[in-house]
Parts: sequence; structure tokens; C-alpha cells
Amino acid sequence: MYAIVEIQGQQFKVSEGQEIFVHRLAANEGDKVTFDKVLLLAKDDTYQVGKPTLAASVACTVLKHVKGDKVIVFHKKRRKGHRKKNGHRQFFSQIKIDNIA
Repeated sequence: MYAIVEIQGQQFKVSEGQEIFVHRLAANEGDKVTFDKVLLLAKDDTYQVGKPTLAASVACTVLKHVKGDKVIVFHKKRRKGHRKKNGHRQFFSQIKIDNIA
């Protein structure tokens, strides 16, 4: 059984017991969070597609807050001697899918 759920503007394919990284949630570590925007629900060979969403929810537990890998942003203009180097690290939350109801 799996579901397609929208979490903070992004769609994820989730199943029970799975751990995924999503953009930083406004919840503390160990908190229970539910997401109500379920777009598709699949069980065995039956599919339920929402128009636009279903009357289902996905319950999750926030495991920890982490920072992603560093992304280097480098700007250069040729023949001008102009160089600018920036770095960026995105904030993520690791969540575990408890159940799909």
C-alpha cells in the first residue's frame, strides 16, 4: 500500500514505515504530524485518484532536523576578472511514515 501525498508543495510517494527527507517542518523532534493532501491511494491492484484530493490522511513522526549537502554557486564573467563564490545548505526534516488512513 502506498500513497502520493503533497508536503509543502512537493509530491512524495510514501508507504508505511518509510523514512524520507522533506523541507524543514515547523514541528519539534518527536512530534506527530498529519498530512491531509493525499492525491492518490494504491492498495494491491486498486487505485483511488483524488479530484483533487482524497478524504485520507498520512500520519508521520518527525525524527530529526538536518542540513543538506553544500551546493556551490559560482558566478564568473569572462575577460572581466569578476568571480563570486557562494555556498548554500538547505534545511531538511527527516520524517517516518507511521500509517496511511
